Amino acid sequence: MILKPKFDYKILQRKTTPQGRQYVGDDNVPVPSVTTVLDKTSDKTALIAWRKRVGEQEANRVSKESAGLGTKVHNAIEKYILGESVEFGNNVVSVMAKEMSDLVINEGFTNIDEVWGTEIGLIAPGLYAGTTDCVGMHKGEEAIIDFKTSKKIKKEEWIEDYYLQCCAYAMAHNEMYDTNIKKGVILMVSRDNKFKEFVIEGARFEMYCDLWETRLTDYYASL
Repeated sequence: MILKPKFDYKILQRKTTPQGRQYVGDDNVPVPSVTTVLDKTSDKTALIAWRKRVGEQEANRVSKESAGLGTKVHNAIEKYILGESVEFGNNVVSVMAKEMSDLVINEGFTNIDEVWGTEIGLIAPGLYAGTTDCVGMHKGEEAIIDFKTSKKIKKEEWIEDYYLQCCAYAMAHNEMYDTNIKKGVILMVSRDNKFKEFVIEGARFEMYCDLWETRLTDYYASL
């Protein structure tokens, strides 16, 4: 992977509050994270039903395990992009993380021409902010690229919030760095070692940008 820094990316201050994660830019005005906006405006019916079915203790265990595995995979991919070595332990989660990150690298990065940066803080002043996994060129086009881990590869209709994330990051990046990103790429890897690339562009990208603005409006209306 060839890292080709193109912009002098800013470092945003990030903090966790009772209202969710917030970021602070140059204007010192805190704004909600993209994930907080999506969480506060999402339909949690299915999640509530699942937690009730398996019980709070099991639900918390599964959530913690999934978060830990996702962090390990993300860190491994980030180090790959930066050209740094990765050390994995011998426990089950570490072995699984190595297999999953290797799969993303070997299959997911074949369509990525170059990377401008990883773990990039982006902000739309006064509105929202967030950290995208990766920004660069995908099949010759500017793109926001996010990495997702899952127990099983999800159906596309289940990942609309991932698309909204990409659109939010793209809009903020375009505003901050005068780019014209109109493409979002999700590289998803599952625990059973399957990989899938999801892409939104063209009219579908514009549609999800509109949906993101609606969710953002709903968020502020609920405050």
